[in-house]
Amino acid sequence: MSSIEVRNLSVALDGRPVLSGIGLSARGGEWLAVIGPNGAGKSTLLRAMMGLLEAQGDVLVDGVPARSLKPRQRARLMAYAPQSPLLPPSLTVSEYALLGRTPYISYLGRDSRRDRDITESVLERLDLSALATRPLGHLSGGERQRVVLARALVQQAPVLLLDEPTTALDLGHQQQVLELVDRLRLADGLTVVTTIHDLSLAGQYADTMLLIAEGRHVASGPVKDVLTRSLLARHFGAHVRVDQGPDGRPLVNLIRPAPPSSGTVPDGSSGTAPDGSSGTAPDGFPGTVTRGHPGVATGGSPDRS
Repeated sequence: MSSIEVRNLSVALDGRPVLSGIGLSARGGEWLAVIGPNGAGKSTLLRAMMGLLEAQGDVLVDGVPARSLKPRQRARLMAYAPQSPLLPPSLTVSEYALLGRTPYISYLGRDSRRDRDITESVLERLDLSALATRPLGHLSGGERQRVVLARALVQQAPVLLLDEPTTALDLGHQQQVLELVDRLRLADGLTVVTTIHDLSLAGQYADTMLLIAEGRHVASGPVKDVLTRSLLARHFGAHVRVDQGPDGRPLVNLIRPAPPSSGTVPDGSSGTAPDGSSGTAPDGFPGTVTRGHPGVATGGSPDRS
């Protein structure tokens, strides 16, 4: 099992700071979830960790500076599954998964029997063997996610970086993918770093969390210390209730804000909603909107429609 540590990582895109001084650490075999509002820099963080973006700072795998390694060497330490990978529709499941062996094949070489055996083994573990010869363009959303995960696992890297692995999946497939990742993590001793939007799902599977907002570190540590009502309200602008599940893990539930008081119309003007009672008409003139007479505002201006 391998640990991963990020120290003071900063990224600028087109001269604009996107990440500033981000740090994280995950022990061998641990699952770390990176959360944050849209535009916080979560996907950028994973891409920078993988060396796909220029960045300042350090990424260490078992103390080895990964960003200073050649791409093939780095790919033997970290495997990365992007949020929206390019999936050539005519490529088969087996052919795509076999691409994960690229770091082990010489530039002029060909895949070996061992490479094909490893690929077949991973496809079997992910229940993809029956789809091995199927073109990627003929797969469902859940099947595509498993194939992307298969390619990453075929790399046999000890650290797995997953960018929104449940994106565009329905509830059942989300659970299936995360359960699969967790089983593989426990069986193979993988260290997993994921970005994920669904906070309750993140809380159910992760051991630790990192919350970033506007490209900066906000909070990190055990899940229960990060998924708090005050932090989520402040940085997501959401009304939430955080409950404790049967296993002690936090469950995040959205709560609708309190409705406007009876003396306020949704547009902010005083009175009652346009249901026939007195107040302010939609055109801004005082009076009563008569529900039974379309287009007529009594006591104010004539209909302007």
